Amino acid sequence: MLQPQLRPLLSGTASLCQGILRLSIARTYATKRSHRVAKEEAAAAAVAKKDGESALLRTYKPRTPGLRHLKRPINDHLWKGRPYLPLTFPKKGMSKGGRNNTGRITVRHRGGGAKRRIRTVDFERWTPGPHLVERIEYDPGRSAHIALLTEQASGKKSYIVAADGMRAGDVVESYRSGIPQDLLDSMGGVVDPGVLAAKTCWRGNCLPVHMIPVGTTVFNVGSRPKGGAVFCRSAGTHATIISKEEETREDGTKVMTGKFVTVQLQSGEIRRVSKDACATIGVASNIHHQYRQLGKAGRSRWLNIRPTVRGVAMNAFEHPHGGGRGKSKGNRHPVSPWGRPAKSGYKTRRTHNVNKWVVTPRVRNMGKRRDKKSA
Repeated sequence: MLQPQLRPLLSGTASLCQGILRLSIARTYATKRSHRVAKEEAAAAAVAKKDGESALLRTYKPRTPGLRHLKRPINDHLWKGRPYLPLTFPKKGMSKGGRNNTGRITVRHRGGGAKRRIRTVDFERWTPGPHLVERIEYDPGRSAHIALLTEQASGKKSYIVAADGMRAGDVVESYRSGIPQDLLDSMGGVVDPGVLAAKTCWRGNCLPVHMIPVGTTVFNVGSRPKGGAVFCRSAGTHATIISKEEETREDGTKVMTGKFVTVQLQSGEIRRVSKDACATIGVASNIHHQYRQLGKAGRSRWLNIRPTVRGVAMNAFEHPHGGGRGKSKGNRHPVSPWGRPAKSGYKTRRTHNVNKWVVTPRVRNMGKRRDKKSA
């Protein structure tokens, strides 16, 4: 009679112990989960170090295979609405698929992608006066971000390539049309290079390169006196003012005597540009663009990028490497689809009529000279 009476008690005790154990497990899981969340937050800022700089990227929990390897720069300051439509026009026609005016493919691996509108960006910046930065926007046509400016005098709007660190509410100005009279009066009617640089060389301002001090970091660099910017327009790019053709007078002032200014690009190339060419102070925005990972093939298709097929996987009439049984390219050195050697140190640079504006070409082949004598 004792054993049947103890069974409910033991079963109740067992259920009570199971409940206590379940609560303890729940508390333990909650503790581990918070620790795991902390680790995920720490891992969410993936750091890619290059040239002493750290790139903070946003990662995602792999709820789908496409999110597992997705990494994006953190750009929470971008405008989330539509662009300023009067400064845009739709991108349509055969150029979206890499075709020219006759319909032939001139740029391969282009086609499809989401609809986009081309933003009209001002690379010349001739309009003087202060301009207010309304917002920073994403531009599907370039890697850098763009800024919508409003001229405070007339209210006219324009787009420029945004500098790194530029935010809504900043005021930028272009001094390409000349030094304003009020600034000249503040210097006593005489141009003082030090005072002029202190009042004009601010991030986002556009100046002629002869007004920029040596050693300043610039982007959107022009080459001709009346042309727009042609160098350092992509995300994170910049150039450095190396030297100016100037002489020092007896009173210590420096006067520009030559017609050109020497700048060094990021590739190491040193070249001459006109002293009246334009340049913008700072570094082009979206500096972590190069560290991004798309995560899946479909994201490339959204960006108007079509697949690149290997020549070995083609038929014989489609590529010099095509045809054959198995992975064979016919005992031939790597060539392009048109038969031009692609490797093996084949020279493609012209030896005559070289670019006279390049003072020092960029380093190729990791600084090692490859020729028949050294080989």
